[in-house]
Amino acid sequence: MSHTNAGALIYSRNTGRFLFLLRNADKKYKGTWGLVGGRLETGERPIEGLWREIREEVGVELSDCKSIPIETFTSVDAAFIYHTFVVVVDDEFIPILNSEHRGYTWVELNDYPRPLHPGVFKTFTIKVIRNKIKVLQSLFLQ
Repeated sequence: MSHTNAGALIYSRNTGRFLFLLRNADKKYKGTWGLVGGRLETGERPIEGLWREIREEVGVELSDCKSIPIETFTSVDAAFIYHTFVVVVDDEFIPILNSEHRGYTWVELNDYPRPLHPGVFKTFTIKVIRNKIKVLQSLFLQ
């Protein structure tokens, strides 16, 4: 059985910064910085699960914002699938964090916080993915 997940790198068009969340101490990969996201529920499409995860983890409704898929990672055994999106908002917001996270930061892409969640780190080390993110940034700059 595979586990399908979706996550987002949330980008503020007005500041050119991205949202990262600090994982709580009782979670896997505690103390690492990652993206909003998680496992899809039965029957959910990746984008539906993404909007739900955003509501649950940062307390905002962003389903009317622009979302762009940038990567779908599938493990070798196909037991784990992760859909990564960039979600574009006009302005930064103060997240209302649930129990999964204990902190947040808005930073420029090259100033991402450390240590990154291992999955996010792997995504960020793929040059093609970083280039996609930079192209998207240039398209959404005001």
